[in-house]
Amino acid sequence: MELELRHVRAFLAIAEEPTITRAAARLHMTQPALSRTLRRLEEQLGVVLVERSTRSMRLTPTGEAFRDRCRAVLAAVEDALAVAAPLRPLRLGHAWAAAGEHTTELLRAWSHAHPDRPLEVRRIGDRTAGLAGGEVDVALLRGPVDDGALQVRLLREEPRLAAVAADGRLADRDELTMADLAAEPVVLNRQYGTTTLDLWPADRRPGRTVEVADTEEWLTAVALGRGVGVTPASTAYFHGRPDVRYTPLRDAPPVPLLLAWRAASAHPSLPDFLRLAADVLGPGH
Repeated sequence: MELELRHVRAFLAIAEEPTITRAAARLHMTQPALSRTLRRLEEQLGVVLVERSTRSMRLTPTGEAFRDRCRAVLAAVEDALAVAAPLRPLRLGHAWAAAGEHTTELLRAWSHAHPDRPLEVRRIGDRTAGLAGGEVDVALLRGPVDDGALQVRLLREEPRLAAVAADGRLADRDELTMADLAAEPVVLNRQYGTTTLDLWPADRRPGRTVEVADTEEWLTAVALGRGVGVTPASTAYFHGRPDVRYTPLRDAPPVPLLLAWRAASAHPSLPDFLRLAADVLGPGH
């Protein structure tokens, strides 16, 4: 089989999105067309890459290995294109909150220092904000990064906030604790969120969780009172809404804000951006 980049991108969208519908929307194609592409890919390879049911998709072990290699292929192609076209914008990825309240400051600082070198910001909802698949050159990430192909620099630590329904029983509190939240269902974005049950002591963890696929679903679940959330402070800046109240958490550990990039990245603007981001977003700023 002659594997084309469109096959690689199609499979990665399926692997990284929670549903085939979301994957198709990401690729700007119809769901049936994407399903046919996956079926033909599996037929040509002679393996099952994705286990499908009426309600969910899950990668097989072969699919997981194929996903990792597809990411490496796209990253290599993007690096080659960066060498061939050095004027391509530097692409900065983030999953949901960029640099929070400092985002505009960072972008303005880059434009002032390098007016002839464009910077393109992309919001990509996966654990590495598109970095692993070569969709961006550098990314602002939160929480641990366990991809050995990525280099990481700690920029700062963000406090965590509680997110509760504006008309809920916890909405009138000026401060909350993790124990206050444990009595409620907790909304978790397992795809790229920073909250897990490990934030609570093993004997005092919430008894129920509500799992969602992305930030919008997380916000909606909290607003409707289906559960409470725990999130970095930057979420309140980027995703403020009248039906969700963000409240300081007295005893929650902070979230690391990281700058990550592929060790093999060849974009000529990357070193300058790493230095500038450290100056603008680093500790003490």
